[in-house]
Amino acid sequence: MARGKKNDKEGDDLLDKLVGINRVSKVVKGGRRFGFAALVVAGDAKGQVGFASGKAKEVPEAIKKATDKAKKEMIRVPLRDGRTVHHDVIGYHGASKVLVRSAPAGTGIIAGGPMRAVFETLGVQDVVTKSQGSANPYNMVRATFDALSNLQSPRGVASRRGLKVSSVVGKKTDKTTDKNTAEA
Repeated sequence: MARGKKNDKEGDDLLDKLVGINRVSKVVKGGRRFGFAALVVAGDAKGQVGFASGKAKEVPEAIKKATDKAKKEMIRVPLRDGRTVHHDVIGYHGASKVLVRSAPAGTGIIAGGPMRAVFETLGVQDVVTKSQGSANPYNMVRATFDALSNLQSPRGVASRRGLKVSSVVGKKTDKTTDKNTAEA
């Protein structure tokens, strides 16, 4: 499979990205046996994303295993206007900590390596992120998924509280009108 290309042979219209490949070895009597571990992120670019790792003796087989597993273990993430997250959130895994912030239209994906792959396959167009602590791709992807799993949509919050969505979101006020009313 091509890196970062749409997978059209199954007709499921999913995007998959290879985040990293590790060569691992096992020491046996005759020497070393090498294998490969691949970390893959898959998503439909419409709010669903998943990740997985696969191990095999050859690189293509490891990528295929990881891709198939990532497609099975996808989560749905609520997006605002289909382009950014609803609110700021922090995710943790091990020594990794990631901060995910919503951004205005036109900002783009401001994220490093593994997190960028997650947001591209998720379908987010505008987001600002910061990673702290461990830069291990596995931990960064897991911390990003922890943050995404903690996201809540205003509709979900309103239904849980028994309120209307407009009362949860609030109204956007113009700062110039607020100043004028304060002076009067």
